[in-house]
Amino acid sequence: MDIIRINELEVYAYHGVYADEREKGQFFYVNADLYVDTRKAGMTDDLNYSVNYGTVCEFIADFMKNNTYNLIETAAEQLAQALLLEFKPVKSLLLEVRKPSAPIALEFGSVSVEIVRGWHEAYIAFGSNMGDREKYIDDALAAVGKLPQIEIEAISDKIVTAPYGNVEQEDFLNGVIKVKTLLPAEELLQILQQIEQHAGRKREIHWGPRTLDLDILFYDDEIIATNNLVVPHPDMKNREFVLKPLMQIAPYKVHPVYHKTIKDMYDELR
Repeated sequence: MDIIRINELEVYAYHGVYADEREKGQFFYVNADLYVDTRKAGMTDDLNYSVNYGTVCEFIADFMKNNTYNLIETAAEQLAQALLLEFKPVKSLLLEVRKPSAPIALEFGSVSVEIVRGWHEAYIAFGSNMGDREKYIDDALAAVGKLPQIEIEAISDKIVTAPYGNVEQEDFLNGVIKVKTLLPAEELLQILQQIEQHAGRKREIHWGPRTLDLDILFYDDEIIATNNLVVPHPDMKNREFVLKPLMQIAPYKVHPVYHKTIKDMYDELR
């Protein structure tokens, strides 16, 4: 990916743990590497296909001046998110907020925080087999779509499927969405669980009936195994109700563990 680089942008702002810093202010310096595909702009000489670095600098300056945080960690985090939401061609960024006048009683050059943030691709399975199944799903997708850190890019058809496992229950309505998100995988999981809880989801019977089920199938090409989250979803290769809707929106997505496309996995399961 190409880089648009901004070095040592000087901004007078009011961030700091101490009240004196937030009242009197001090100079901060911002460095930003914006990862953008500049090929089309370079071939056409048209700024509409790139990002105007002058506009980005003004945005950074306004953001740093108009917001006040105790920590430069917070200033960097919030500025990174604001930049990614405002300038859509930016896929990711490396951002440094430098504080040369930090209140340290020693000789030093400066202190800074440097972070890397960007958009991630995720696939999320949805399902319901209690009450008004379609409404539970539609409400959940609407809730996901309202979050500024998540953009829904594709939605499969809703398909009726027989229940999975040995629990006798009603048929499910299932499908999959593709999203891009600024959230780390664990934070995305927390958001999805909150939406499930709002729909009255209760985790009482394994593979049992539920008002709403939202599962992260893929998160970029990462392999994640924590106490709360396993990605890719460990049993998806055996689930037609996952693979069939995935076939609609991502047939050639490659599973990072099995190194097979969704189409290959679906054909093998059938």
